[in-house]
Amino acid sequence: MTDSKNTTDTGETLPGADVSDWPETADVTHDVPDWLIPSRVYDILKWLGLIVLPALALFVGTVGPAWGWTHVDAIVTTLNALGILAGALIGVSAIKQRLDRAA
Repeated sequence: MTDSKNTTDTGETLPGADVSDWPETADVTHDVPDWLIPSRVYDILKWLGLIVLPALALFVGTVGPAWGWTHVDAIVTTLNALGILAGALIGVSAIKQRLDRAA
């Protein structure tokens, strides 16, 4: 289903809308952070990559065969790969932040 109304922005206001107290232009600036990922995401990725994923891979690799789990090797490899990915992401972010501070 499509709407036959024109949805393009013409810059006009809605009929009957009181815009007398609106400012003429809005000066909006978006500050882009100097690093690639926000601090909170960095902390979470660091926790996952350095503690959770390696510990979980070790747990699955140890307990999995004892319980007869299938594909334990593939699961452990995937968990370790995710830990390396998280480490790479936080490493790139840390390097970018250091380079920006040095400049």
